[in-house]
Amino acid sequence: MKFLKAEWRKLAIINYEVNPEILLKYLPNGTEIDLYQGKCYVSLVGFMFLNTKLLGLPIPFHRNFEEVNLRFYVRKKDGKEWKRGVVFIKEIVPKYALSIIANWVYKENYKTRKMKNEMHYNDNDLIVKYFWNEEHWNFIQINADSKAQKMENDSEFEFITEHYWGFTKRGNKTSEYEVCHPKWDWYPVKDHHLEIDFKKVYGQDFECLNHQKPISVMLAEGSEIEVRMKKYLLEK
Repeated sequence: MKFLKAEWRKLAIINYEVNPEILLKYLPNGTEIDLYQGKCYVSLVGFMFLNTKLLGLPIPFHRNFEEVNLRFYVRKKDGKEWKRGVVFIKEIVPKYALSIIANWVYKENYKTRKMKNEMHYNDNDLIVKYFWNEEHWNFIQINADSKAQKMENDSEFEFITEHYWGFTKRGNKTSEYEVCHPKWDWYPVKDHHLEIDFKKVYGQDFECLNHQKPISVMLAEGSEIEVRMKKYLLEK
C-alpha cells in the first residue's frame, strides 16, 4: 500500500568513511552494514520534497519543503535475495506536522527545525544550498555542472542511491518499508562547502566527522518516488 507519493529533487550527498563500530548500536536486528569496496559509508543528504501526498491526498502548506538527513547503508537477506537499504540517524524537516506523522507512522527520528534553500542556475553551473538552524545556521552547498549525466553501473553513485529499503530500529523491533523510484541522473560536482557541527546536530558518535574530509560529494537530480507502508520483521 502506498503511504506517500512525492518528488525528491536536487539531492546534495556528502559521503564520509567511518569505522563501522560506531554504527553498531544503530543497526536494526536482522540487518548488516553494507560496504562499498570494503568501506563503510555515512551520508549527509539534503534535498527538496515536492508535490507531496499522503495516502493520495495533498496536505495544505505541507507539499513542498526541505529535508536534511544523516544515514548509513545496510542490507538484509530475504530468502535468496539481498534487500539493500538505509538507516537514518536523524531526519530534519521544517514543519512540526511532518515530524509528528513520520515519527508516529515510521518511528523514525524526525526533528523540526527552521530551514531554507537556495537554487541558482545558468548555462554552465547549478548551485544548490540547504540550510537548517540548530542554534545557528548549518548549511550544505554544492556547485555542479548544469548538464546531468546518466548513472554508471557498479559506480559509487549507484551504490549510494540504489538502496530501495528503509530499516528502522526501535529496541529489539525492526521494521522495513520500500521506496520506489527509477535510476537517477547526476551532476558532476565542481566544488562544495559545508558549515555544520556534527556533534551538536547528531551527537557525540558523529563528532569525528567534524575533523575529516568527505570521501566523495554528489548531486543527484532525483525523481518521483513512492514510499510503501511499513511492516515489522522480527522481535527478540
